[in-house]
Amino acid sequence: MPLIKNGAEIEDSWTFIEEGAELPSSGCISLPLAKLIEDPDTILARNQQIGVRLAPADDPHELTPFLDRIALIEIDFPKYADGRGFSQAQLLRRRLGYTGELRAVGEVLRDQILYMNRSGFDAYQTSRADLPNVMKALDEYSAYYQPAADGQTSVFSRRHAKA
Repeated sequence: MPLIKNGAEIEDSWTFIEEGAELPSSGCISLPLAKLIEDPDTILARNQQIGVRLAPADDPHELTPFLDRIALIEIDFPKYADGRGFSQAQLLRRRLGYTGELRAVGEVLRDQILYMNRSGFDAYQTSRADLPNVMKALDEYSAYYQPAADGQTSVFSRRHAKA
């Protein structure tokens, strides 16, 4: 699946390790939250970058003690109609202050990418949209009324600042 980040299609250097699989001795790995919680000391002691994949039912608060040591958080969208990942992203960015890479994986549709970006995602792994369509989706609107995790100043805030 193509990985789109910073306006380009890039090579994915991360390997997702399924539940129950052995950890490789090297390389950047992403693993399920349950696997990290099960043995955080061993996993975080690795001399490689660590990532975590959140399922829709996972609570991002469980990552709080590890956020400064996690380079990547993948949020899984197993169905396009499941919007819990948007809430997880907002929570990670706005309340928990996560600053690393936040990647949408799974059923990532072109029509959702703008809203994913507004929720705090900065990378998208999708087979449903190519780079030109993702970039077009991200440029659909130039101003927003609602504040969001993307850091853009809302129209209301800009108007209020001028007054």
